[in-house]
Amino acid sequence: MKDSNPAANRSLVPSPRLSAIALATADPSPALDEAQAASAAQFDRQSDRYGKSHILADTQDVAAALAGLAVPPGGTALDVATGGGHTALYLARLGWRVTAGDIAPRMLENARRLVEEAGLALDTKLFPAEAMPFGDRSFDLVTVRVAPHHFSSPEKFVAEVARVLKPGGHFLLIDGSVPDNDPATEAWLHEVEKWRDPSHGRFLSRAAWEALVKARGLAVERSELNPMKQPDLQWYFETAATPPENRGKVLAAVRTVPPSVRAALKLGEEDGRVVWWWPRLTLLARREKAPL
Repeated sequence: MKDSNPAANRSLVPSPRLSAIALATADPSPALDEAQAASAAQFDRQSDRYGKSHILADTQDVAAALAGLAVPPGGTALDVATGGGHTALYLARLGWRVTAGDIAPRMLENARRLVEEAGLALDTKLFPAEAMPFGDRSFDLVTVRVAPHHFSSPEKFVAEVARVLKPGGHFLLIDGSVPDNDPATEAWLHEVEKWRDPSHGRFLSRAAWEALVKARGLAVERSELNPMKQPDLQWYFETAATPPENRGKVLAAVRTVPPSVRAALKLGEEDGRVVWWWPRLTLLARREKAPL
């Protein structure tokens, strides 16, 4: 698919604040395009909300997706856009040698602390998902979870995944998605998510992700959409620090949502709270040939 962000290819220098934090983590501060810079600032600012109580601390979805996948001797794993480090911690507990990457320096600091508090080791690296600072065929497993909808170029991200995977290695993607063949719901959800968090890029459909993966020589072993109940809307406002004006726009959109979209997302109220269900994509692919 064509990149939906017209500014995706314009390079920007990160803010002095981000650069200073990056130096503190012993990583050079990468050059970021406009969308990447927005994500870095947003998640650096909101990093403390992604701690042990965050919904992503529950890694049952990762466990189910990787069931039956053995850790090879000395197996290396890369967790891209690690956020609070919950997936990285799960992988480390399984015996993987884990490197966690993120675009936000404070996210990396928190992820390292989370894993080290569990008595395990974690390497961290500051980088955007579209430009991984690793050699070809470096990892047996690459994971990314509830993050790709922020990426400036899913195409470049998948190309990098295919490049750094070893032959026979696996790629696990878990992210919010959109219902198959439902453009009205896709458009409504994109608009609302962009208001809620301006660093949001776009949810891709299952078919779009499958096409990107296959184009880079990865064989899809599993691809499915499952409904995932979201916390109430107020929780999302607080997590993203949504400005008051944008909160009003989201609430107005909820009040006037088309019936078909309401049904598709199971959008409603529980005890006065606005709740809905994301279509969540789980995609597991294997590198069987060299990327194109």
